[in-house]
Amino acid sequence: MRIIIVKGYKKTGKTTTVTRIIGELVRRGYSVGSAKEIHFEGFAMDREGTDSWCHADAGASTVIVSGLHETDVLYQRPMEIRDMLDLYTEDFAVIEGDIGLAAANIVTGKTEEDLQKRRDENTIAFSGVIAGERDAFDGLPAISALTDVERLVDLIEERSTEL
Repeated sequence: MRIIIVKGYKKTGKTTTVTRIIGELVRRGYSVGSAKEIHFEGFAMDREGTDSWCHADAGASTVIVSGLHETDVLYQRPMEIRDMLDLYTEDFAVIEGDIGLAAANIVTGKTEEDLQKRRDENTIAFSGVIAGERDAFDGLPAISALTDVERLVDLIEERSTEL
């Protein structure tokens, strides 16, 4: 499996970049899994009072909910990113958020300061809001997922991290 991370600040184009990358990878025939990091303290997929919540409240450490159109697996604990990635069978995992994994990444931002703060030795490009204003920054390309997703995915095919 190959990994690409899209990280940056709120409202800088992370989700747009991720969804455009996923769409283009699928168009090219790849299977794609995705993950999103959420920093909201009150976040929970399951809500109090649902049947699955009652299962977990009774002590189940893993709850699987099977529906007509999806199956959800709820682990009643936080997981390390490597453990989560072990669950994937897809060709690519596209991850939104800074999950602390040393892997190829694309940084989104509105300002040069945003880009400088989030980039690291694994950054392969910049995208998001700033990519509409410039073609490069600090020796790396700035590629808009809205107008040039093919070029962005060409770079991902070439430089994504193999796990």
